[in-house]
Amino acid sequence: QVQLVESGGGAVQAGGSLRLSCVGTGYTFNNYCVGWFRQRPGKEREGVATIYPGSGSAIYADSVKGRFTISQDNAKNTVYLQMDSLNPEDAAVYYCAVRYGGRLCTPTSTFVHWGQGTQVTVSS
Repeated sequence: QVQLVESGGGAVQAGGSLRLSCVGTGYTFNNYCVGWFRQRPGKEREGVATIYPGSGSAIYADSVKGRFTISQDNAKNTVYLQMDSLNPEDAAVYYCAVRYGGRLCTPTSTFVHWGQGTQVTVSS
């Protein structure tokens, strides 16, 4: 079965950086769109970035463009989210998720399989 495990969360000061990792097992890595999402306290979950490993095509939410970078390592079945210039509004639980195929591989699409999440804390 599909399993996703996130890691890399932690506490940083504003302006700092973190790199999150999402390791996927139980499916063919290149055939699934991978997304990073976050849920801030009291807010709905929102899409941050997506990537389709089959092509490397990536899409970002406006709130993170220019600061976050999503990338992949096909050999490790891993998708990364490099987060730079973090600010307190980025503090959230970050989740990775997958959906089959490259069509509709966007942060607003519906994803089927989810990881357990990793906490990111940003202090001012």
